[in-house]
Amino acid sequence: MQSRKPFYLLVALLFILGIGASVFRGLEHNVPFLPGKQVQSWALDAKVSFVGIGEPAEVSLSLPKDPAFEILTENAASPGYGLSVTNVDGSRRAIWSTRAANGQQDIYYKLTLVPSGKDDLIASETPAQPEPYIWPATEKTAAQQIIDQAWARSAGNLSFARQLMQTLSASNRSQNVELLLSGNNPTQLFVRMLHEKGIPAHEVNGLYLEDQRRRQSLVPLAEVYDKGQWHLFDVSSGKEGRPDSLLLWEHDGNSVLDVVGGVNSQVTFSMLKDTRSALATSIDLMKNQDAWDFSLYQLPLEEQSLFKGILLIPVGVLMVVFLRVIIGIKTSGTFMPVLIALAFIQTTLLTGLIGFLLIVAFGLMIRSYLSRLNLLLISRISAVIIVVIGIIGLFTILSYKFGLSEGLTITFFPMIILAWTIERMSILWEEEGAKEVFVQGGGSLLVATLAYLAMSVPWVQHWVFNFLGIHLVILALVLLMGQYTGYRLLELKRFKPLAGE
Repeated sequence: MQSRKPFYLLVALLFILGIGASVFRGLEHNVPFLPGKQVQSWALDAKVSFVGIGEPAEVSLSLPKDPAFEILTENAASPGYGLSVTNVDGSRRAIWSTRAANGQQDIYYKLTLVPSGKDDLIASETPAQPEPYIWPATEKTAAQQIIDQAWARSAGNLSFARQLMQTLSASNRSQNVELLLSGNNPTQLFVRMLHEKGIPAHEVNGLYLEDQRRRQSLVPLAEVYDKGQWHLFDVSSGKEGRPDSLLLWEHDGNSVLDVVGGVNSQVTFSMLKDTRSALATSIDLMKNQDAWDFSLYQLPLEEQSLFKGILLIPVGVLMVVFLRVIIGIKTSGTFMPVLIALAFIQTTLLTGLIGFLLIVAFGLMIRSYLSRLNLLLISRISAVIIVVIGIIGLFTILSYKFGLSEGLTITFFPMIILAWTIERMSILWEEEGAKEVFVQGGGSLLVATLAYLAMSVPWVQHWVFNFLGIHLVILALVLLMGQYTGYRLLELKRFKPLAGE
């Protein structure tokens, strides 16, 4: 007897590959597992303003590169300026230039962001040991006392940073703190004290995102390195950690804005919160990142529309196999119900059922006349096909004349399949009688209806098109049901007397 182990290994492999590929696509490319999911997005405008002095001007603005946000779109509005974007050591900057800038100048940089969910600031490499800050004579003693007190109450880099922040942001600050803050801003002072103990830290600039806010400025923050990760500290407010609404605009230690050939320069921000389709967002991000993505969205729209219908066929096939092999429903033709179910998707269920019954009924009447002519099979089938086309054309015209727009969709029925169905039912009527025709015809309509209901579920249509690995799972299920050799459920009634009392 041949071993079934290779077969079960194949089925298990198909299951694992199908589910694994689908999960990977959902997690790695952020493709939503359910249709209709929405994600939050932010539209930002950065406005650079300065006064030109009649000389060549060059404006350099740092661009955000925050792992917590993905950039969907970005563009600039700067009439009369040339624009280039540089990327040096991972730091992106937009550079505008012009031969002459006179008077008030306004430059706009616009972008759309979506949260990525990656809030941790992982360090790409271990930062170098910072050099201690040389304190002025008037500040050295006060700074050293604060540092020593915080150091004594700490157990590591982070706890030392927390003690310093509590001291600098306290409501009742000591005289030493007031002295130091008179000549330094809190974030700058915080970083210098950390450098005094050899702890890597630097200033960063963040933007708090609030819906429908205008003329917002960047907020100075501090990043402290500890065990391969950067930790954020808002010294002014005394808060540690990263809020969900914080965008790190510049965190490489470079300047945010540099203007040559102008005075009184500043940058302000306006923002607006919105929602957009999670699926469309995922597709846009993959295009922006040039990600290697084996998906149907790379095809032209016409081919995508075609595949949206084709990829539903395996779902209908799975329903047919289950209903015939496990349940035991008889149908006229093996996979004719799947094609009828595809037509139902275009016509809607009620219109499709009525149209199918009318076409088959008229076709059987004409086929009964053709059987008296003793035609050859090929001629008879050809005649039935022509008659089916004529019936569909007649019903379509009548539907249009009576204003029944639903009837116009009857043209979606597969004409060749209908012709063969009429031929098979006619032969079955002659050999088995009308009862068997109604059994198989009714079974075909029932299977087609159930297949249509399965294929028209929105999340099924979403899965089969966006997660191609699902088709491997369907193949595995079909193979498993192909090994079933037991009784069909509908056969149990027939064999019930053999079971005894």
